[in-house]
Amino acid sequence: MERKLASIQKIVDINPIPNADAIERATVLGWNLVVKKGEFKPGDLCIYCEVDSLLPVKDEYEFLRKSCFNSRLNGFRIKTVKLRGQISQGIAFPVGILDIIPASLEPGLDVTDVLDIRKYEAEIPTSLGGQVKGGFPSFIPKTDEIRIQSVPGVLERYDESTNFIATEKVDGTSVTYYFKDGEFGVCGRNWDLKESEENTYWQVARKYDIEEKMKVWNRNIAIQGEILGPGIQKNKYAFNEHKVFFFNVFNIDSYTFYDHMRAGDLLYAIGLEKVPVVARNVYLPEVMPTMEAAVEFSIGKSLLNDIQREGVVLRPYVEQSDHELGRLSFKIINPKFLLKYDE
Repeated sequence: MERKLASIQKIVDINPIPNADAIERATVLGWNLVVKKGEFKPGDLCIYCEVDSLLPVKDEYEFLRKSCFNSRLNGFRIKTVKLRGQISQGIAFPVGILDIIPASLEPGLDVTDVLDIRKYEAEIPTSLGGQVKGGFPSFIPKTDEIRIQSVPGVLERYDESTNFIATEKVDGTSVTYYFKDGEFGVCGRNWDLKESEENTYWQVARKYDIEEKMKVWNRNIAIQGEILGPGIQKNKYAFNEHKVFFFNVFNIDSYTFYDHMRAGDLLYAIGLEKVPVVARNVYLPEVMPTMEAAVEFSIGKSLLNDIQREGVVLRPYVEQSDHELGRLSFKIINPKFLLKYDE
């Protein structure tokens, strides 16, 4: 599912914030955010901008300069913040900020391009850049997961007949290794990279002998994971060397992901490690009956070090599709992690 950074949405609810006279809490989709008191009422349409939206420098956004201006990218970055004890994720504007208001304003209408909004991207260290061989391969899906607050209906669609597993979302840099028609490839989030001694993705490939290990499978296949360690996301886990943890095994020929257990068996057989498991046998109606419960579930210590984990990723044990998501897979980000590390 493609992420909409800015879209027309409905104000689901408005609630007071204790000891706050000028602000109140709005709910949009599954997100809670702080708004000016009296600016919206339940049922109103708004323009909702998600966390990591980068707003252009315009007069109507100047009130964000003190807290959100990013000089490197010359824009206002929307972040997770805490105001009067209330966590706020995203920002809502009246639809009147649109220069031209479409004749039909329906919830879900994407206005990202209309408002010239970009996605915030952290600066990439030189060792993760590398020389580009080409774009990300079209025969492998990218690794982006949707946040559950953007698709709240998912929590209502799956009863006790769907068994999920929750794995830790680790904060590193995304990597994809593939073996196709005799060729081994190494990819960052957006690019297929040429081999280089200085490039971290290739260093990790050689360290773990990934090319030779994947050859053993004798099939067109890709594995996707996260590299952690020195020089990556400030090395929150305090590793003294680079490590890689995998979360996907993908059959290129059939364009399908392997089920969780089968993927684990394949990786274990060649000596590669999966991301840590936070909880097994997770049934959404029992564990996440509300969005608040889902967010609470994401909070906890990492299984890799004594820090708050970034969050969790949930997928069913047996791969399946969802009419809204495509692949049934979503993430829940730990708000305590964001408040501490989302600079």
